[in-house]
Amino acid sequence: MSKTVPFATTIEVRDRCLCLRLQRAARAMARRFDDALRPAGLTNGQFSLLMALNRPEPPPPGPVAALLAMDRTTLTAALKPLERQGLVVVERAPDDRRRRRLVLTNEGRARLAAALPLWRAAHAEVEAALGDPAPLRDLLRDLERPAAQAS
Repeated sequence: MSKTVPFATTIEVRDRCLCLRLQRAARAMARRFDDALRPAGLTNGQFSLLMALNRPEPPPPGPVAALLAMDRTTLTAALKPLERQGLVVVERAPDDRRRRRLVLTNEGRARLAAALPLWRAAHAEVEAALGDPAPLRDLLRDLERPAAQAS
């Protein structure tokens, strides 16, 4: 009863699949920013996470996970190396000891500040290559919404 998928179908998916195309573009973009941020000792994911914590008040994990479009388990795993490096501290909220909040340390702020010009330079290169990035940003923002909201 085993059916095989013809190789022509593989080519069709390779050439038409928007999800695959977005995954490939995201990986290429991640590599580009990883390379740019390496002198600051950060990956692009770590930079985004530190930037998400750069707020007037330390946020709880939930809103940070939502902003970064990741589940809380993935966020917890992503925080571990940053905690080991002393860039982030997870502490109990002073008003409710059952809740946690994510604190960007002084070292974390310094690392983020060191990475920012690297990010800006890489980002400027990408924008120059794309031309006007506004339409792409709008399309990507539309894709971020759940399917039920998009219609």
